[in-house]
Amino acid sequence: MKRSAVRWLRRALLIAGASLLAYCAFVWIDAWRFQRQGERLLMSLPASAAPAVPGIPSAPPAKAPSKGEPIGRMEIPRLDVSVIVAEGSDEPVLRRAVGHIPGTALPGQTGNTALAGHRDTFFRPLRNIRRDDVIRFTTLQGDYEYRVVSTSIVDPRDVAVLDSDGSEELTLITCYPFYFVGHAPRRFVVRAQRAGAGEMAAAGVR
Repeated sequence: MKRSAVRWLRRALLIAGASLLAYCAFVWIDAWRFQRQGERLLMSLPASAAPAVPGIPSAPPAKAPSKGEPIGRMEIPRLDVSVIVAEGSDEPVLRRAVGHIPGTALPGQTGNTALAGHRDTFFRPLRNIRRDDVIRFTTLQGDYEYRVVSTSIVDPRDVAVLDSDGSEELTLITCYPFYFVGHAPRRFVVRAQRAGAGEMAAAGVR
């Protein structure tokens, strides 16, 4: 009887382990396919001919992006990060991409463009980010460059990180600590400013 129970438990654990591995493989393949599709979309559609100049709004998107739709590619060259950004910040989106938080500005618009990503996938390299690191955001409306001005650790309920100072900003948000097991209790926030926007704002150009 005891041996029978041990055999049953062993089989149950093997089945559970195999199921978990299969799910992880599905998630990884799904994310990889979505990233490839997003890259192909960016490469196949013509970008706006107008240059993206700090302080001068670029051509707005033809329509507001729908949930899950790719809106561009974010790169942090020093950290070797290159990832497709999609509209939305819920789990189905964050499983496949970095998510643009709805209600925040889009690249090229005045305001705070806020992005969320998982600390154990696309945003894991943020643990090594530094002040003055370059962040590039490529969209069909133009290419935008930001420089990191600060990092902070905040409470998950601190929605002030989405506020804007009236310039063109980029905020990256992920869970913290990076190696915490389970639901992380804090949020790691990277704040960046559009390259050249600070100087133009100081000169009175908006």
